[in-house]
Amino acid sequence: MENTIVKLKKGEGRLLKSGGMWVFDNEIDRIEGEFEDGDMVAVEDFDGYFLGHGFINTKSRIVVRIMSRKKAAVIDEAFLRMRVKDAWEYRKATVDTSSCRLIFAEADYLPGLVVDKFSDVLVVESTALGIDRMKMQILDIVCEVLGEDGIHVRGIYERSDAKVRMKEGMERTKGFLTEPFDTKVEITENGVKYIVDVEEGQKTGFFLDQKYNRLAIQRLCRDKKVLDCFTHTGSFALNAGIAGAARVLGVDASELGICQARENARLNGLEDRVEFICRDVFELLPELEKKGEKFDVVILDPPAFTKSRSSVKNAVKGYREINLRGMKLVRDGGYLATCSCSHFMDPELFTKTIREAAKNAHKNLRQVEYRTQAADHPILWNADESYYLKFYIFQVCDEK
Repeated sequence: MENTIVKLKKGEGRLLKSGGMWVFDNEIDRIEGEFEDGDMVAVEDFDGYFLGHGFINTKSRIVVRIMSRKKAAVIDEAFLRMRVKDAWEYRKATVDTSSCRLIFAEADYLPGLVVDKFSDVLVVESTALGIDRMKMQILDIVCEVLGEDGIHVRGIYERSDAKVRMKEGMERTKGFLTEPFDTKVEITENGVKYIVDVEEGQKTGFFLDQKYNRLAIQRLCRDKKVLDCFTHTGSFALNAGIAGAARVLGVDASELGICQARENARLNGLEDRVEFICRDVFELLPELEKKGEKFDVVILDPPAFTKSRSSVKNAVKGYREINLRGMKLVRDGGYLATCSCSHFMDPELFTKTIREAAKNAHKNLRQVEYRTQAADHPILWNADESYYLKFYIFQVCDEK
């Protein structure tokens, strides 16, 4: 039983009471008892009604992150094992687990913790103080649970180097949590081979959330001319190539990303049909349009143009511009795959922005399908911060 009780103000805690897992600083009336940041505490409503167990950090705007709503719950090794086991069993039932996200923070009821599996290597990201204290214990449990299915973990690398840790009063850190190993790890996804650089790649090294969206574009690309914008390490472009595209052009502003993409193309024997260039997409697309270039399939997978509500308006301009330019490069009757990975660009706003781009480009859109992130990045309906990826495929037709 916790020695500290966090009491909410009357009328506060609406997010928590509707199923959310966060308690914000402006919702708290008082904190009773002694504690250190990172400790487990109990959360009660103004009238003493129990709301949950969670860990506290007064340096963060999110003061408490909930671990359990059950009053009788004890956050011990058995509890953590139950959480890890549930997360792994869910992945085994829903996705290809050769490479997948094993733990997705709040959506797996382990707030602030991400664990990705790349073949036999784990990459961990910790963004909250309380879970950071439990990190090594949880990783030991993960290795034991995987071992029960005959999966040996060769090594673990930490990528807790995101700026968000500073908002928690924590230092950014990265490095080996086991004996050192080769940090360039080969994986296979959808029949495509990749070298994942878990040390220097973006975030944990590879964007697993687009796994089945990449697969979805394969059927559109056979014998086609394809443009993949913001290609990063070439994932969509290589899926187009492996599906039999006649020619693929992948574009990204990162020289490191492009070098990795070219390496991945060679790994798959696709360097003759899949080309990568290092350019700013916003500058290149008008140039291609001016030259009269047309593509059968255009893929837009940009980074998040906004990471806060305050910058959403500027993000809308960016998404509208990139989609307008992309549509103009699609041959009549061709296809556009477009997405947003920003949580703050909600589905309604993203849809409205695409519609405005189509109107300005004088194009008609026929929706093929709407998708979200892969199932190993589950969307917890009571905690909508877990829902961030929106992915459309359209047929693009000229106005006639």
